[in-house]
Amino acid sequence: MANITIRNLDDDVKTRLRVRAAEHHRSMEEEVRIILRDAVNGGETGPRDLAKFTRECFAPLGGVELELPPRGPMREPPDFS
Repeated sequence: MANITIRNLDDDVKTRLRVRAAEHHRSMEEEVRIILRDAVNGGETGPRDLAKFTRECFAPLGGVELELPPRGPMREPPDFS
């Protein structure tokens, strides 16, 4: 792991960073690591849509056709009397 020192950081930036870290229940150091990681990854923190993520993962494989089971009649609702 590498270390980095940031000099001449504005007091306002440091204050806002401290508040942001507290809102996320993290230390300032962890908050900075996450901000930098997101910045160098283009702001992508990962897919938030599970269906989209699944399609992206399996689309290169050509997909799959699933046979749906036949639907039967609905059962009677329970009687709570």
